Amino acid sequence: MEHVDRCVVLVDAGYLLGAAASLLAGEPARSRITVDHAGLIQQLRQRAEAETALPLLRIYWFDGAPDRVPQPEHRRLRVMPRVTVRLGALTRSDGRWAQKGVDAAMHTELTELARNRACSDIVLVTGDGDLLPGLMSAKEHGVAVHLWAVQAADGDYNQSEDLVAEADERRVLDRAWITRAVRARDLSGLCAPPPAPRPEIAAILSAPLPEAALAASAERAAEAAAGGPAARAAAPAHDGTGPAHDRDGAHPDGTGVPVPAAKGVPTPKDLAGLRAPGSAPAPALAPQGTSALRWSSDRGWVERPVSTVGEPPETASLPTLATLTSAEQRWADREEDITTVGGDPFEVGQVFARRWMERLPEQGHVQKLSTLYPRIPHRIDGELLRYAARFGLLAHKDDQIDEHDRYAIRAGFWREIDVRAAAEPAPAPGAGPATP
Repeated sequence: MEHVDRCVVLVDAGYLLGAAASLLAGEPARSRITVDHAGLIQQLRQRAEAETALPLLRIYWFDGAPDRVPQPEHRRLRVMPRVTVRLGALTRSDGRWAQKGVDAAMHTELTELARNRACSDIVLVTGDGDLLPGLMSAKEHGVAVHLWAVQAADGDYNQSEDLVAEADERRVLDRAWITRAVRARDLSGLCAPPPAPRPEIAAILSAPLPEAALAASAERAAEAAAGGPAARAAAPAHDGTGPAHDRDGAHPDGTGVPVPAAKGVPTPKDLAGLRAPGSAPAPALAPQGTSALRWSSDRGWVERPVSTVGEPPETASLPTLATLTSAEQRWADREEDITTVGGDPFEVGQVFARRWMERLPEQGHVQKLSTLYPRIPHRIDGELLRYAARFGLLAHKDDQIDEHDRYAIRAGFWREIDVRAAAEPAPAPGAGPATP
């Protein structure tokens, strides 16, 4: 049986992106670069078809991921035409990340493609000498093997000499080619302006510790009973410089985790100007004896009179996305999640909020939600975090979503609520709630 006249590209993502990071940023850490994956795939396809003079069958993208759970970049890649993602494990040892199973998967794919005569030419983007037996086996089955290297940084050699010697053709992806889709991150902070602050995250990070809030409340109550200074003025519960918690109560991602104080986190006075979507500016400090919400969850700490029990009625009346979604919409949501949602934490929060707002029976619920800012009601917050867990956003050691990802998810939720609430026409005086 003759080989089919078409080409296949096998990409070792660890090699390609690590070598690109070394070339552009001086070290192999992929966190030092940003990648336009769609552009990079298009470049690989065009070059493979040009150099082999054959149509492309498929690009195989081999990479590592914690517990083999697809990360946002893998989700974007696997829905691209003619791209198949194969994941090995990503493990951490002695402070360094290492891929496990990627070489074996590439070797298997290489030999199977050749044995089954699925193509006549194979392009290998790798530098690992462990693939030498697979390369030799492919040649014995009559396949032409093209080996591509990334231009080495500072004259270093980043490819196995045995692979180079055995390959039928060899090409180097130079700096000009790499930089069409890969850029070095500017981590110096000296030339780039600081990122714009996100009030959604700042408001959550400024929450006080429960112990500090309890102690402050007890002190004010004691001084009020004795006619002390606290009876005349409320003292701030937190100055914004100490640690803060993100308490989730019974959320699926666990209880609150201490968060180190972030440089530049505003104090309560700084947060006085922050506005909940669709609401009037809030005072810096709540009057004594009133409810001053400090957490993003219904079960978090709330300064309220002891006699106040139960959930607020406005929270209980807010519907969850599940109750607003029909079977047809659920299928369409899943299709969108698989094909278009990349899985960035901020993006996930935006998608969830968009669906929730679009399906509300009345827009008055948005105004109720806005009064709770920066808190998200417990039922909706838990549903939001469970939705985010589908996108590989779990910290795999303890099946919890990383604390910073949680902040970004909720920030995306509030940003989308704010943008869409601002786009809604204001109801006329005396008019009832708007309906979609």
